[in-house]
Amino acid sequence: MERQNPSAFAEGVGLQPELWAPGAIKSAPHHLGHRERLRERARAGGLAALPDYELLEAFLFRSVARGDVKPLAKALLARFGGFSGVLGATIDELKTVSGVGDAVALDIKLLHEAALRQTREAIGKRPVISSWTALLAYVRTALAHETREQFRVLFLDKKNQLIADEVLGRGTVDHAPVYPREVARRALELSASALILVHNHPSGDPSPSSADVDMTRQVADAARVLRIAVHDHLVVGRDSVASFKALGLL
Repeated sequence: MERQNPSAFAEGVGLQPELWAPGAIKSAPHHLGHRERLRERARAGGLAALPDYELLEAFLFRSVARGDVKPLAKALLARFGGFSGVLGATIDELKTVSGVGDAVALDIKLLHEAALRQTREAIGKRPVISSWTALLAYVRTALAHETREQFRVLFLDKKNQLIADEVLGRGTVDHAPVYPREVARRALELSASALILVHNHPSGDPSPSSADVDMTRQVADAARVLRIAVHDHLVVGRDSVASFKALGLL
């Protein structure tokens, strides 16, 4: 009978050759078989039963073919403060975490884009002003974890349904350039009847500044001349959203 080559057999079952020795199974890395056990728990108890680090870990299985990704999942959550923070981080920010390369960062951003499209879909098929909860979920997904200010405009038709959501200004950590005439011009191009202005405060505090109030009035004045309504201006913070209309500022 031909003698088995221990190294060849070990490779055949997915173990490293150096583990094929008396007592080696006992000292094998703890993560061997962990992926399948985690998948089985997800199938048995449902994905909602998984804590954030295990949900992220299961997603990372697709990006990292081998090895223990639990430490990476926990490091990402610690670095960005939670699951939504991980998804909202930029590719460059994600790559500051040891173990995250181009492939992992891109996969995470694909997951973020999927979440963004899901929330956008919820406001795209009915009047935006009648789906306020869905709208707030969408703007938070889009902007709550942006590290620089971003000014967006939701362009609405006569039925207050979404025509387009466009970024019209990107700026620094505390300022994004806004040009009221550019907002009005784009609204005319899209035949919009109403607007909802949206921008974020990377500081985390959504309280409108005096500059925010002045800019909003300028945009509203420019739009009014064209008989275009400005329904609201939403300021997105880390954990909440401020509404100019609710605050009596519009």
